[in-house]
Amino acid sequence: MLEQRIGTWLELQDALFAGSWSEVLGRHRSTFVFRGMPQVTNDLSTALNRKGLFVRKEKDLLRAFRKYARSYSPQPVESVWDWLALAQHHGLPTRMLDWTFSPYVALHFLTENPERYGEDGMVWCVDYRQTNRHLPRRLKTLLQREGADVFTGEMLATTASDLSTFDHLAKHPFVLFLEPPSLDARIVNQFALFSVMNGPELRLDTFLEAQVDGVRKLIIPAALKWEVRDKLDQSNITERVLFPGFDGLSRWLRRYYGPRAPAHASDAPPVRKRRRVTR
Repeated sequence: MLEQRIGTWLELQDALFAGSWSEVLGRHRSTFVFRGMPQVTNDLSTALNRKGLFVRKEKDLLRAFRKYARSYSPQPVESVWDWLALAQHHGLPTRMLDWTFSPYVALHFLTENPERYGEDGMVWCVDYRQTNRHLPRRLKTLLQREGADVFTGEMLATTASDLSTFDHLAKHPFVLFLEPPSLDARIVNQFALFSVMNGPELRLDTFLEAQVDGVRKLIIPAALKWEVRDKLDQSNITERVLFPGFDGLSRWLRRYYGPRAPAHASDAPPVRKRRRVTR
């Protein structure tokens, strides 16, 4: 795994889009997914296995969610994978983690909380073609047959219709990336997908730290966060767009019009001294 400390906005752009050129396609088409985190101390534990709180309750949580959520779902949900995506999307502890195809959406989540601007943050960048090399043969064959690099719930259900079957596809840890159905505009606008590992107790950071290729961790210093945030706002990467509706609009306005005191001394613009005019 490569760890890189970023110094400037332009250096950040180069790092986020590094390796995006495809010789085969003759286009800039990145095979990386991204996850922005406001603190370098944040890990990649899931809400299910963080501190071991719910790891033994996965089946109970999902069974109860499916039982009570049917009346709320705007469309029929069939596979366990789509149920998991729906549950994760609405805050239930699951083995999934949120990722995005968009590096700028990842930067939004890095800078969405001004209270964290005094701390270094980070962006995880993961090449799913590299992590796919560790998939069990049945899942590799499925991707090849579909001509895909990430999974859908419908695809995955043809090989593993339940979590127990999925967990027994391989004895070694692996991760796959699952693109959820377009449950709402939030999923679509965030260009979202989820990571899934073959065990509720497994930690993705432990898995990724052992990978030589296709994993980068970009450290974003506190001194750069205000510039990143302001340029994202100008690019229309805001809560109003990523969380459509009254809640997202209010979150954006509260942050945008909130106090903008520098979080770090080096964030303040330089003071220009007036020239003394002699006559």
